[in-house]
Amino acid sequence: MTSRYKEITATGTPRQIGEQIGEGLRDEIRGFDAIAMERTRKAVSISDESALVVATDSIERVRTYAPHLLEEMEGMAHSSGVSVEQLMLLQIRNQLQSDDGGRGVAPAQRIDSTAAPAEAGCTSFAISAEASAVGSATGQNWDNDVELDPHTVVLTRRPDDKPAFSTITQAGLIAYIGVSDAGIGVCLNTLPAPARERGVPHYFTVRAIFESRSLDEAAAAVRRAERAIPANIMLATPQGPADFEVTLDDVFVLRDDDEDGVVTHTNHCLHEDLVDINDEFLELIESVPRKCRIDELLGAAERPIARDDIESVLCDHDNHPRSICRHPNDHPTTGWWSSVFSILIEADNGRMHISRGNPCQNPYETYELN
Repeated sequence: MTSRYKEITATGTPRQIGEQIGEGLRDEIRGFDAIAMERTRKAVSISDESALVVATDSIERVRTYAPHLLEEMEGMAHSSGVSVEQLMLLQIRNQLQSDDGGRGVAPAQRIDSTAAPAEAGCTSFAISAEASAVGSATGQNWDNDVELDPHTVVLTRRPDDKPAFSTITQAGLIAYIGVSDAGIGVCLNTLPAPARERGVPHYFTVRAIFESRSLDEAAAAVRRAERAIPANIMLATPQGPADFEVTLDDVFVLRDDDEDGVVTHTNHCLHEDLVDINDEFLELIESVPRKCRIDELLGAAERPIARDDIESVLCDHDNHPRSICRHPNDHPTTGWWSSVFSILIEADNGRMHISRGNPCQNPYETYELN
């Protein structure tokens, strides 16, 4: 396996961008479509019929929230041969709920309001331009299903009338982890909290962040959606590092309150208005120890924090196998999760450094937006 992901660039109108993506990533989109529901059913038990009902509802919600993104999906469907409904299923697998009312779902989430984790047990951070040797930065290890690797690509979109941005993403998704030429870097974590089956799908609100040019604009873009699931979004922005704890009711913004230039997050609520939620959900693969560990490592790093020091943090094996750098293990429900890739984003420079597989074993390759 090459250490570098497939790369493509799409430009123009929403329809043109979608058609270029569908043509350039036809095999990857079809491959992802072929396994997506199978992998989702490791967390939820849902019929094809029930899933398509949610997909159809989601299409209409996107038509209201961001109609230009539905145009992009229609272009993608036309050139890939995967229907809009099937493409929407790729976007919403993290909000699908079991037909049996939640029995048999992943134990890291509460039974009466659960969704399939799309980002799983990730550890993320953002660092200010002053505290980092690479400028404003964000990054994470993406801990998920290694079977998604063959369908993962680096995709650059250059719309006619919005910021250009690059993402590392599964082929067919409308947005994922990445960086825009407006200086916004985006990382994503699962946030166990109340969810519902219907709402604007998460990745469309992530796409709205890439179309923003400031922290306030990004928060407003997420708030205006009637959301289906909670999520955590780590950001490097021109206004400094920030983290969005997104619930069904609001977007709670965490900033660098101790002024050390670093914001970190794992998989539990940190905002003072949300911490009680943690008592309602089982801890997701040692979230609290991982948060303590990344705080310890970044706190001890010499300022400005060098790129090598940041990458070393992402390779950390303290508390293995439930460490920042995660490897498969024999845990009966979460042992199949691994650090599928690791990413360091230089938001000021439009640059992503990505390891394909665990960063302790694989080199970081550099991808340039600008």
